[in-house]
Amino acid sequence: MKTSKITSIFILFLLIGNSAFSQYRVIITSDFPSFPVTNSDPDDVQSMVRFLLYSNDFDVEGLVNSAGTFDMVAEKKNILAALDKYDEVDENLRKHDPRYPTADYLRSITYEGLGKNHGLDIKWGCDKQSWSDIIGEGKDSEASNAIIAAADKEDKRPLYVCVWGGPREIAQAIWKVEHTRSKTGSDLFISKLRIFLIACQDATHTWLMKNYPKLFIIESKKTYYGMFGVGSVSWAEENVINNHGSLGAIYPPKAIAGHGVIEGDSPSFLYLVSANKGLNNPEDPTQPSWGGQYIRVDGTNHYVDGLGETTISKWSNDFQADFQKRANWMLP
Repeated sequence: MKTSKITSIFILFLLIGNSAFSQYRVIITSDFPSFPVTNSDPDDVQSMVRFLLYSNDFDVEGLVNSAGTFDMVAEKKNILAALDKYDEVDENLRKHDPRYPTADYLRSITYEGLGKNHGLDIKWGCDKQSWSDIIGEGKDSEASNAIIAAADKEDKRPLYVCVWGGPREIAQAIWKVEHTRSKTGSDLFISKLRIFLIACQDATHTWLMKNYPKLFIIESKKTYYGMFGVGSVSWAEENVINNHGSLGAIYPPKAIAGHGVIEGDSPSFLYLVSANKGLNNPEDPTQPSWGGQYIRVDGTNHYVDGLGETTISKWSNDFQADFQKRANWMLP
């Protein structure tokens, strides 16, 4: 009887071990556009649809509209519009997993960064201006303050920050902490962060890489290309866009880099999705994962390209099948 009870407990642990016991704390920062997309890259909308379908597997601490791509504006109304679409399917999603957050909760943790619409002249790309032009005294935002508040929580789990646009908001948070706390307090704050940078989209990217060797950073300048073309337009239309509710309907059939599934930002959280499945340890990005495999820079806590985009694309059958399954959960 005792053995049977232990066995039952063990089976229960296996069934829920990747849920309540191992939820990763996540903040998404995205140059998320209005849709239909006219002022940015549609890939952020693609990635957001996928992310929301995995939001049950995370403790989502924030959705940040940051500046990026063409207009370099930051408007949280764009993410809120996407959450209105999520609100129309989330009850169906909770039939499959009650952990899916409500739209109201996600709205409550949606924050706006700074961009040209706030009078901050941010230039797209690395080394196009001085980092001090866009972070520093008087440049806090509700987004950068929210990142600080999340990291300051009494929670031993690290905070994963997935950066889809420019990293200005996480950089401003770090700058403020460094200038308002002791070195011990600043080091403690930095030790809690796990940052995944997609491409190189504003001047603070280089600032973070050069000045914070102890900061955990995955820098994906090219590896993320492995997401390009993992699904055709017809695949996206059949499995996500058409007849999959209002959230699926906003999934764009093309992005700047091409037609079909071009989710350049998705590796930033897919490596956590595969970790939830027991395939990798997110604390060691040198391991294979759905988000790619990276090389550690000697003497730092930075992980960079090196093994190539195939470290993502080789998993495409697995993560696309999983995406398809979850997209079907949006149906009544």
